[in-house]
Amino acid sequence: MTITSETVVQQAIDQLVAGEAVVVVVHCLSTVVGADQMLVVEAGRITRRGTRSDLPANPVGWYARMWAARSASRQWRLPAGGSSAMI
Repeated sequence: MTITSETVVQQAIDQLVAGEAVVVVVHCLSTVVGADQMLVVEAGRITRRGTRSDLPANPVGWYARMWAARSASRQWRLPAGGSSAMI
């Protein structure tokens, strides 16, 4: 999903769910950063439950690993000159 389409989806979700209890299944963490509660399901079982700030605080588990990877990826930059070489 592009940043533009993700923004459109997030705005639509925000409008549709105002004041409602909703279950949203996502693979992109930023889609649900405003959720009151999140459940992490691994191999068909709920392994973690909490808020966006609670879940990464537990260093063990899928959510913490995914949040760390997402946070790290926000720091990626291409070298000056537009080269696509990896640093």
